[in-house]
Parts: sequence; C-alpha cells; structure tokens
Amino acid sequence: MAKRKIQSNDKGFKKRYWAVPDAFIIIFGISVLAAIATYIIPAGMYEREEVGDITQAVPGSFRFVDSSPASLMDLFLAIQQGMIESGNIIFLIFMIGGTVAILESTGAIDAGINTLIRKTRGNKTLLIAVVSAIFGIICTVGVASNAVIAFIPIGIGLARAMKLDAIAGVAIVYLGYYVGNTAGVLEPTILGIAQTIAELPLFSGLLLRLAVFIALLAVTIIYVCRYVNKISRDPSQSLMADNPFMDNPSAEVNGEHSNDTFTKKHIVIILIFFSFIGIFLYGALNLGWSIDELSAIFIMMGVTVAIVDKITPNEFMRRFMNGARSITYGALVVGIARAVIVVMEDGRILDTIVHGALIPLESLPVILGAQALYLFNLLFNLLVTSGSGQASIVMPLMVPLVDMLDITRQTGVLALKLGDGITNIITPTSGVLMAVLAIGKVSWTKWVRFVFPLVLWWTAVGAVFMGIAVMINYGPF
Repeated sequence: MAKRKIQSNDKGFKKRYWAVPDAFIIIFGISVLAAIATYIIPAGMYEREEVGDITQAVPGSFRFVDSSPASLMDLFLAIQQGMIESGNIIFLIFMIGGTVAILESTGAIDAGINTLIRKTRGNKTLLIAVVSAIFGIICTVGVASNAVIAFIPIGIGLARAMKLDAIAGVAIVYLGYYVGNTAGVLEPTILGIAQTIAELPLFSGLLLRLAVFIALLAVTIIYVCRYVNKISRDPSQSLMADNPFMDNPSAEVNGEHSNDTFTKKHIVIILIFFSFIGIFLYGALNLGWSIDELSAIFIMMGVTVAIVDKITPNEFMRRFMNGARSITYGALVVGIARAVIVVMEDGRILDTIVHGALIPLESLPVILGAQALYLFNLLFNLLVTSGSGQASIVMPLMVPLVDMLDITRQTGVLALKLGDGITNIITPTSGVLMAVLAIGKVSWTKWVRFVFPLVLWWTAVGAVFMGIAVMINYGPF
C-alpha cells in the first residue's frame, strides 16, 4: 500500500502526506471500477461474422442480453485469468530479463554503445534522433508493435552510457517505435484489417499517413531531447533521480565494467544479438511469428552468448535467474492489467459502450463528426489496446456511420489508426507498454508523469490531421 508520511508543524498539528499509489493498486482500482460498471451499464452484444480471415461485428445487429455483473469472486478470479491470458507476455519478460543479464555480464553492450558515443562525439541529439527514427521506420513498415520489447535493452544501454535514466532509455526506442505504429504508413495488420473492412485498397492514402509520421516523429524527438538536456544539466531533475536505472547491487548482472574496450569477442556477441533479432524480424514478417517465438529466440540467444563467453551452465543459470528475478514486479503488472479487460468482457459491456458512443454521432456536422470519431477511438483504446481487436469491433460500425456523415472512409480509417496508437503509450491495460516498462525497470506512475504531456501533443497533432483529412476529402489514394 501507499506509505503515509506524518509531519508536525509549529502548532503541533500533524500533516499527512500520501505517496503516489503503487501501479498494482491503481490498476486494481480500475478493475474495481470496471466491476462496478457491469452493474450500471446494460449488457449487450453485436453479432459477429467471419469475412475472410477477419471476425468482425455486424452493423445493426446490436441487442441487449442478460446482465452478467461481476461478483466479488469474479473480480479476484479476473486477476488469475488475466495472468493466464497474458502468460506469453509475462514469460517473454522473464526470458528477456534473464538473457539481457547474460548479455550485460559480458560487457559487450556497454562497450559497444560507448564506442558508438565516441564515434558520434557524444552528440546526444543526433543519437536520439537517429535511433528513434530507425525504430519508427521499422514499425511503420510492418514489424509488429510487440517486437519493440526486444529492443528496449538497446535504449537502456544507450541511456546508461550517456548518464541519463531508464525513462530516457525507454523513450528513445519505445516512443520512436510507436510513432511508426500510430502513423501506420505501410503497416499491414491493423491498417490492413481497417482498410479491408472499409473496402479500400491496401496502403491507400499513404502520403497523408507519411506526413503524420514525420510530424509525430519531430514532436517526439524534440520532447525527448528536451528531457534529456534537462537531466543532463541537472540530474536531480530526473524523474528517477533517486535510482536512475533501478540497479541491483551486483555490477556483474548490470554489466558495469571498468574496462569498456570494444574487443573482438564483444563484436561477436553484438553480432549474435542482432542476428537473432534479424531472424525474429524475418519470421514476424514472413512466418507469422509473434511473442512465443520471440521468447524462444531470446533463450537461444542467451545460450549462444554463454557458449561464446565460456560461461558455465551453473553460472549461466545464476546470472539468468538474477536477471529474471529483478523484473518480477513488472512481469506481474502485465497480468493484473489484463484483468481489467477480463472483467469488462465477462460483464458483456464493451459492445454496449461502443453502441452507446457511436449512435449519438450520427447527427453531428462533418468536422465535429470526424473529431468525435477520433476522440472515441482514443478513449476506447484505453479499454481495448489490441489494434486488430479494435479494428474488428469498431471499423464495421464506423463504415456506415462515416457514409452517413459524408466523411470519407479513408478518414474513418485514419481516426481508428490515430486513436489506436496514441493512447497505447500511456494506458496500463496495454500488455506491450507494461512489458516495456518491466524490461526498462520503470514504474508506470513515473512513466505517466513523463509521457502525459507528449500524449497531449500527439493528440493535438492527430486532431490537426483529422481536420486536414476532412478538408481535402481524404480519399482512397
């Protein structure tokens, strides 16, 4: 529970100060609210139909069904069910944590990043811009958003070498990556589902989405660089000033070596890391690989690095378990975050929320209607963070609605993409975000303090482009 601090003033009265609640408490509180909502919001459902490989809601098929409110037992069972449904992400976090501990213990990551910094003469702005842009491009051309979890150690290593904090390390990689996810210039999954349902050519409307990508990337780089410059001038301004990387005392696990010379063995280990990541990216793009395969890739990576560095099996397991143990907190947060969705799905209120929110939009003017659709998707994504899930639920209902409002279907797709991407960087119900924060050892509450102003900037940029889409009658091509 949150710790209470008591302080006496000159008059002898006691002032009470309450710390920010722990992430577990906040998320469980959201689950309680969701459970209460199942008693207030009527249960309802849309019929679903299979269209090709897509299971989508049928417009006009909404009906109220028997209420299924969450009992006290249901509320706590949802935690168990959330852990089960998030099991692949939870185990991925443990696998990455253990493998990264092996990598860091070799000194290769620190030595390689220190060499990179020396080569760029310590230009932090250049490094941040280049790294963020690279990961943004990787995501926006189709590499699944959950793959960003694998790259977080790079950002953490970069931030450590530049004497920043873990928040900066996560932001450099994760925010750049999610710019690509939000714009979705050539992203075939969420964009593909949305455009298929809207009967639009795949990847059509590319130029405006490219402009969205450039605008969001510029805003993000400026925002992150301002934070980096601030904490570089005064480390006490860091949101993690008390412990910038949540380090364990063991320097061996964290890879803190006094000799950062980049040796031939370090080069081989770095090549092993990128080779295995390359294998996963190939599998993700061509073989449908996802989180399960990424876990396997990291285990194989760790074993290969141990062989190269001549780490004994017992020593391998000791280092691996130390790394996995250090991120247990973050791994379990992912499961309890999923519990919120479990409560709402079992209570059958998600479809009712969609139906109740979209129907009133039918009478709005064009500009207001487009912005309202955008706002709805922003807020709905706080509940359903799966982009493909959101597209299959919302897009079939939006198509007749945008036709009625005289808004182009491409504008409707843009509203869904922007809404799906922006709030993913803050919502605790996002398994990917919570996994990223677990790997980076950043608490969700501190992350929210850092990223919330950027969410507002992204939201404003999205609103501008929604307005542009309406004015130019944003069409198929």
